[in-house]
Amino acid sequence: MGANYCEADCAESNKDFIHKMNIANKEIKEFKHYLRMVSKVCPEHTVEARVLWKEGHELNLIFTTIIKKAKATEEKKKEK
Repeated sequence: MGANYCEADCAESNKDFIHKMNIANKEIKEFKHYLRMVSKVCPEHTVEARVLWKEGHELNLIFTTIIKKAKATEEKKKEK
């Protein structure tokens, strides 16, 4: 997810930025899924997994807000 965020940071256009941020956001969701699986298989790691899951969730919220703002900017460009 970090590499995808770096890719988005160097995007060639707003549309490219949105696309790459969406990929990064999906990667975080996948990461959270794996953390849930780890918690089920290795209960001794549940506390650590929960902490990481919460951080992932916060990143999802942040990235979703960034994507929404970038999409709004793209819509404003279309209106002109």
